Amino acid sequence: MSITPPPASEVKDHNELFEAPEYQAQFERKREFEAGCSSDEVERIRQWTRSAEYREKNFAREALTVNPAKACQPLGAVLAGLGFAGTLPLVHGSQGCVAYFRSHFARHFKEPVPTVSSSMTEDAAVFGGLNNMVEALDNATALYRPDMIAISTTCMAEVIGDDLHAFIEEARQKGSVPPGYLLPFAHTPSFVGSHLTGYDNMLRAILEHLAKDRRGRPTGRINLVPGFDTNVGDHRELGRLLNLMGVDHVILGDHSAALDSPADGEYQLYPGGTPLGEAAEAINARATVFLQETATRRTSELVRDVWGQEAVTLTPPIGVNNTDRFVAEVARLAGVTVPREITLERGRLIDALTDSHAYLHGRRVAIAGDPDLVVGLLGFLLELGMEPVHVVSTNGDASFRERAEAVLATSPFGAGATVWPGKDLWHLRSLVFTEPVDLLIGNSYLKYLSREAQVPLWRVGFPIFDRHHLHRFPILGYTGALHLLTQLVNTVLEELDRTAPDHSFDIVR
Repeated sequence: MSITPPPASEVKDHNELFEAPEYQAQFERKREFEAGCSSDEVERIRQWTRSAEYREKNFAREALTVNPAKACQPLGAVLAGLGFAGTLPLVHGSQGCVAYFRSHFARHFKEPVPTVSSSMTEDAAVFGGLNNMVEALDNATALYRPDMIAISTTCMAEVIGDDLHAFIEEARQKGSVPPGYLLPFAHTPSFVGSHLTGYDNMLRAILEHLAKDRRGRPTGRINLVPGFDTNVGDHRELGRLLNLMGVDHVILGDHSAALDSPADGEYQLYPGGTPLGEAAEAINARATVFLQETATRRTSELVRDVWGQEAVTLTPPIGVNNTDRFVAEVARLAGVTVPREITLERGRLIDALTDSHAYLHGRRVAIAGDPDLVVGLLGFLLELGMEPVHVVSTNGDASFRERAEAVLATSPFGAGATVWPGKDLWHLRSLVFTEPVDLLIGNSYLKYLSREAQVPLWRVGFPIFDRHHLHRFPILGYTGALHLLTQLVNTVLEELDRTAPDHSFDIVR
């Protein structure tokens, strides 16, 4: 039986589809079934939740998190694995958890994400997941033939205490994997930490595993660790800058090709990634530069305390000053001079900042996101003369607060800001309604607050589900700052046009 698909003109977007009479009738029946309170009562409560009285109650809660701006550890571990050549991430846990990780990345990058699961179910939760791990490794090596499998865990495996080391050794003894097969692993319980913790744990495990017994003659190379960076353009931009400077380097955890592969008619399971041999030689490098403090704490300890290598941790090079520090530090470590081409890029950025300054100066902003990204963006906002008011990071800690406040203290535009580590997006809602701002900065989950508060949203960070291709462009370096500036000032100009009276609806801005 053949089915004739409807013509393209009849395929409706969900915005139109659910306006159809049958769906409207369904929504009405649903409202009757819910039998909620009156619309007047709903509105009264809505207005109360925007008040200072409610804000005080909201900030007093301790046992509940509402809409946290973070993900769980194994998601970060998957991204770390995807950054190495021929590597297949394997998550020891349920299929549902791994489907969440894959879909989260696929919606952000618009790319397939090769990740497998040990498919734990109820019986494994009672008796342990050894058999699942043995079978998963057997199937993964036979079907997908990776050069390395990066293994992490979910809540289920951690709650029952599954021992990855013991399980992997059992799988080796049973012949599920060939002798000497590369199987780095990290315990990444979802109920503590965040995706940054999981990324760090997995990255350290991979580098430890690859570099074991590889200490040898110094290479003079510089290792560069971008961290949990979901703008694939950043990896290419960082590589371009270091190539312009003539710096021999390797990016540890380069997932740019894996999550931005070309459409050439044939799907590649493992495109790009840091070559495993180069990652193994990282132990012999001259120094390692980390661009995220929170997302690389354990890995930087490995480099500094175990490898005995110089480890430099910088604020992400977002904006002029942060990029200046990055370029200067790399030049110092490598013993090179900064070429004129990079100096010209810096000058073009400053010219662009001057062009847009009038539309950004004095704008009050609220920002939410991962701690390292937020600290980097704060410096950029202050360079623009913008005024951060609310600074929220669900997975931020005391170190984040200290770093953010140090950046804010460098400019009079940061004097009115308050830093909120550990707070969620429901806290941010109270802040925005009691102390209004001109602009929201963060990921797609802020769009609900943007609509409710009638404040425009500048999308940056992870995840961004509702806009396309932003991840393909860098936000680091002078070129990245120019991309950020373009998005930011045009967001402000769009809002000016949207709200402009007829006499100010200008063609020239």
